[in-house]
Amino acid sequence: MEGGEGGIESLVAARRSLQASLEKSRALGAALARAGPRLDEIQQRLPSLEAAVRPIRADRDALAAVGGHIDRAVGPAAAVLKVFDAVHGLERSLLSDPRADLSGYLSVLKRLEEALRFLSDNCGLAVQWLDDIVEYLHDHALADSRFIEALKTSLASLKLSPSPLDGGLLAAALDKLESEFRRLLAEHTVPLPMPSDTVDAPTIAPSPLPVPVINKLRAILLRITANSRLDRCISIYVDVRGSNIRASLGAIDLEFLEITPAEFNDVQSIEGYVEKWSRHLEFAVKHLFEAELKVCIEVFERCGPRDVAFSCFAEIAAQAGILAFLRFGKTVSETRKDPIKLLKLLDIFATLNRLRLDFNRLFGGKACVEIQNQTRDLIKRVIDGACEIFWELLHQVELQRPMPPPSQGSVPRLVSFVTDYCNKLLSEEYQPVLTQVLIIHRSWKQEKFRERLLTDAILDIFKALETNFETWSKSYGDTILSYLFAMNTHWHFYMNLKGTKLGKLIGEAKLKEHEQYKDYYAAIFLRESWGKLPSLLSREGLILFSGGRGKARDLVKQRLKAFNASFDEMYQNQSNWVISDKELREKICQWIVQTIVPTYRSYMQNYGPLVEQDASASKYAKYTAQSLEKMLGSLFQHKPGRTMSLNIRHSNGKLNSVMTNLSRSASTVS
Repeated sequence: MEGGEGGIESLVAARRSLQASLEKSRALGAALARAGPRLDEIQQRLPSLEAAVRPIRADRDALAAVGGHIDRAVGPAAAVLKVFDAVHGLERSLLSDPRADLSGYLSVLKRLEEALRFLSDNCGLAVQWLDDIVEYLHDHALADSRFIEALKTSLASLKLSPSPLDGGLLAAALDKLESEFRRLLAEHTVPLPMPSDTVDAPTIAPSPLPVPVINKLRAILLRITANSRLDRCISIYVDVRGSNIRASLGAIDLEFLEITPAEFNDVQSIEGYVEKWSRHLEFAVKHLFEAELKVCIEVFERCGPRDVAFSCFAEIAAQAGILAFLRFGKTVSETRKDPIKLLKLLDIFATLNRLRLDFNRLFGGKACVEIQNQTRDLIKRVIDGACEIFWELLHQVELQRPMPPPSQGSVPRLVSFVTDYCNKLLSEEYQPVLTQVLIIHRSWKQEKFRERLLTDAILDIFKALETNFETWSKSYGDTILSYLFAMNTHWHFYMNLKGTKLGKLIGEAKLKEHEQYKDYYAAIFLRESWGKLPSLLSREGLILFSGGRGKARDLVKQRLKAFNASFDEMYQNQSNWVISDKELREKICQWIVQTIVPTYRSYMQNYGPLVEQDASASKYAKYTAQSLEKMLGSLFQHKPGRTMSLNIRHSNGKLNSVMTNLSRSASTVS
């Protein structure tokens, strides 16, 4: 029994084992069925996997030989990739606004520059080493050919890529710095307050930019210059600072700088414009341009050669209007020749001469060639024009000689103009300037300057004027009027030359001659005109006894009639005559009154009753002593109406007015 029970247990155990094996077989079959598709996929990928692992399948010696090459190439490439990661880490900081922390921004930018320098120096080398490894793998067939070609394509793309190593980050950061440069300039650049009177302004204005701002601008320029973009900042600086100077100058009237020669109405307008031109140019040079050059040097002094600051300043000066000032001077030099123009040309030369050292300091560099050329051209035009007018003055005075003298016997405008004009040329204001102009002009012609060249020329002009006067004195048809004319003009010479530079030049003796001639012609004028009237009131034959009253009455009538006729004729003729000098006019009128009125009064007191009772008394007792005195006292006054002008005839036969403040007239001497 025991044996039978043992056999049954064995059978049961075997049955259980078979059942378990059968279940495992079923499970394995199901698993194999499920894995079938994946095996197919693996089978399809085997060729590429085989190619990828082929280097590993190379023999041991080949792998040992290529290992060192791979290590040397991968090391620099890994370093380059690490720096690339660092560059990308700077993006956030460099794309932010630099105004919040400019120094921090510049520090980050400098790190970017250093990283890019590393990449520039090493990226190409790393690519070359990788290229060498790929060639080695290809030459020794250590990798699949398709894999090798893919690597070569990638490396070639790296070599030929036009994209910057930083993806444009540096350019974007520099753009932001340029914007900050403009902002700092614009916010701290304001037009200077212009004084109402530019003459009394201080010599040089203070620096218009605060020191902290200048330091920030310098720091920006250091990074901009390091990246070869200085020209763009210079353009920004010129734009902002040039606009500022134009705005400063806009506070004063500079529209006249654009006037053309044809737009000048007369010499008077030139006079006013040149005076403004001198004041405003001196102010612009000593205040605006002087200060601007100082700021340019402060801002750009650390950005390379000193020429950078001067080049920047030259552009600002040109845009701000210095060339407009020079063009205006040229415009004046192109207006018609005129004695008043000579004075204005001398004013222009004097202004440029006063500013000569300033011009040399501000505009003497290579960058200011255009300003230098235009300044030299203006100076040459001014000197040539001034000398041409000056040496033609004598000829112009001589050309007036055939012209008729003033019909009223007054002082010719030419006489008064030339005497005043010569005194101006000899004044402290003009003589040194004209002398310097003549010296320069003669040096250009390789001619020596004589010490008395100027004074001798002016003496010649005055002598020609005196010759004109003598000629005009002889041209009057009325001799009495010629005496009045001579008296007028000799007195004008004496009174207007006494105590003047021209008077000193011609000498005291000559002045005395003019005074004596005045007295002579005054006496002869009175004697030959009004001095003859008292003799018409003769008392001869007037016997006032009873038997002779009728005859005496007839004689008184006859003599009063003759007196009245002569008086009326003389008064009518001379009522249009003029004595220019008020003091001389009053003195002559007083002499005439003293010559006529006392005699007439006495005559009428003694013999007037003989005719006053006559029916025709008004024909003979025509005037009272008081009415005569009043009439004689009103003689020789200036008459209102058209004022005569002076014109100068040029050698080409054309007439040009030199007294353009006066109305034009047919008489060029009156």
